[in-house]
Amino acid sequence: MTTYTLKDITRPSGGFAMLAVDQREAMRLMFAAAGASQPVADHVLTDFKVNAARTLSPFASAILVDQQFCYRQVVEQKAIAPSCGMIVAADAFIPGNGIPVDSVIIDKAVDPQAVKRDGAKALKLLVLWRSDEDADQRLAMVREFNQLCHANGLVSIIEPVVRPPRRGDKFDREQAIIDAAKELGDSGADLYKVEMPLCGKGDTQTLLAASQRLNDHIAMPWVILSSGVDEKLFPRAVRVAMSAGASGFLAGRAVWSSVVGLPDTELMLRDVAAPKLQRLGDIVDEMMATR
Repeated sequence: MTTYTLKDITRPSGGFAMLAVDQREAMRLMFAAAGASQPVADHVLTDFKVNAARTLSPFASAILVDQQFCYRQVVEQKAIAPSCGMIVAADAFIPGNGIPVDSVIIDKAVDPQAVKRDGAKALKLLVLWRSDEDADQRLAMVREFNQLCHANGLVSIIEPVVRPPRRGDKFDREQAIIDAAKELGDSGADLYKVEMPLCGKGDTQTLLAASQRLNDHIAMPWVILSSGVDEKLFPRAVRVAMSAGASGFLAGRAVWSSVVGLPDTELMLRDVAAPKLQRLGDIVDEMMATR
């Protein structure tokens, strides 16, 4: 059995410059906010994702796709560049309480061997972390996911994202990110995808200290995501996080959100989004060269 490793989703430098297009209802809301006609049809999301894969994957070490809107299409259309590894989201989102993702389970519809035959190198699991929910249940889900990946020779990527507790209104995002890392940072996955401390804001030294604190609790390679970070701040966020121990990024919004809903999508992805991704990849290579 072929067993994939992190090297299959990194750049030659050893760093990660990975693109996410697995947003689901969140992307539909982005199109709606950009003035798209209502309701935003599924094909609008699919077309954008496939175009993004085709245009941007040559500049990414890996691309994260979802089963619901684009996995089958990018495979059939061979939209992912041969140099770019494919990661498949293996999380099923359950809406509730007025939000698109209120809870998450492992998506049993994702067949590890089938996606591997289609070229996937890794699976990704979103883990919602709330201080007042059962830690043992979260850990059990992560262990089941890791076993699923490793039994099939696939890389395991977990993405803990913090949320306010269901009861009470006290929520310290920064402490929650640390607490989630303490709980899940040594859970047996291959890669930890994490929210950027302080949303990438503040002076560099403060941001570096917060990132170093996070690094202390993650016992595996880790990368940052871009949700919640202003795209203009994201290049600095990558640099600072990598100074603290991160190995790159797995991000979508910082690369392509500014072209959502614009006409001439392919042109905009090529002329606006691709240079952003190239710049981020250069930062990753530059930072890896200092190690």
